Amino acid sequence: MSGNIQAVRGMNDILPEQTPTWQFVEQTLRNLLAAYGYSEVRMPIVEKTELFKRSIGEVTDIVEKEMYTFEDRNGDSLTLRPEGTAGCVRAAIENGLLYNQTQKLWYLGPMFRHERPQKGRYRQFHQLGVEVFGLEGPDVDAELILMSARLWRLLGLEDSVTLQLNSLGSSYARAMYREKLVHYFEQHIGQLDEDSRRRLLSNPLRILDSKNPDMAALIAAAPKLTEHLDAESKAHFDALCAQLEAAGVRYQINPCLVRGLDYYGRTVFEWVTDKLGAQGTVCAGGRFDGLVEQLGGKATPAIGFAIGLERLTALLDEDVVPLEQFRPHIYLVRVGDAAQQHALLLAERLRDEVPGLRVQLNHGGGSFKNQLKRADKSGAALALVMGEEEVANGTVGIKPLREQSEQQTLALDQIVPFLRDYVAGRK
Repeated sequence: MSGNIQAVRGMNDILPEQTPTWQFVEQTLRNLLAAYGYSEVRMPIVEKTELFKRSIGEVTDIVEKEMYTFEDRNGDSLTLRPEGTAGCVRAAIENGLLYNQTQKLWYLGPMFRHERPQKGRYRQFHQLGVEVFGLEGPDVDAELILMSARLWRLLGLEDSVTLQLNSLGSSYARAMYREKLVHYFEQHIGQLDEDSRRRLLSNPLRILDSKNPDMAALIAAAPKLTEHLDAESKAHFDALCAQLEAAGVRYQINPCLVRGLDYYGRTVFEWVTDKLGAQGTVCAGGRFDGLVEQLGGKATPAIGFAIGLERLTALLDEDVVPLEQFRPHIYLVRVGDAAQQHALLLAERLRDEVPGLRVQLNHGGGSFKNQLKRADKSGAALALVMGEEEVANGTVGIKPLREQSEQQTLALDQIVPFLRDYVAGRK
């Protein structure tokens, strides 16, 4: 007999005891984005492979080694999305969202990369992406960073993350800097590891992001992009820093901060933590002013960021998540044949007449004592008890499960107003 089928390596189940944390984080994100006037967009998980080759860059690790790519029955090359920005840009161009318009968009969902699984880095992972199109000033850069800073406060994580900033300048400034950087590393070719040698001519800026400790001193002594910025990019970056300082947002300028994707320029930023081991980046973003034109649209300034939800949820302390909002308010205990149908109908009536009430009905029978154990395990605050006597008298017993107070009995016509007041008191 065959063994059990296991999940694909690096693609994990999110179990019932974990989903309240995810739901809390997702609802916090939705509320925050609504407060800033951002609108949700939902894109396909599968896109044409060409989209990612043209946007991310064919000589990046993602395209070369990490994408899940396959041919469909028509012979078309398709790819499970490894990130969301390219698909968002494609959707905005295809649906006419960018013509003489400003768009503030967000999306949430799974991404896929074939990497070596480790804590905080999985083959299926979940990201929130936020993208702004049509605005080129540093004020929108500042708004995105302030929004992310507000999220950390809402989640109690402001002391767990640090903001790092850099500017990659214009494409012309990067090209000039690239020559200086290649020349510097060529003079120290013997100190480069194999991965950095491979990147030297294809994507030398990525060498600055190397995590190899043996190269730390070499990278620290390399020419700094911030010292080779064009005047316009420097003014943009200085204005952004001034706005963050005025808002009281602390930051560190990291001259080695680059993006792993080719489409970034000017502002780049990351929120990093030392609480997750090697996978320390929780939020990463920056400007991609050339990507819309690169994918066939009209030149459009753009900026965005992405947050990895696996890493974000791993940072949260259990006591931060208000679990009571995910538990039933009441557990309806029904004992005896007469109570079975009456309790079922009562549960439906309560859901109809008490907005927001969460009712869990006992199934599978069981003694009164066993049903109370189930009620306690459910996390409900109250047990509603219906037995033969309650059916005969038109009443319901109410037993508190989380407080030391006496059980009481109410007539059926009193239970709805009682529960309305109960739910209102817990909002």
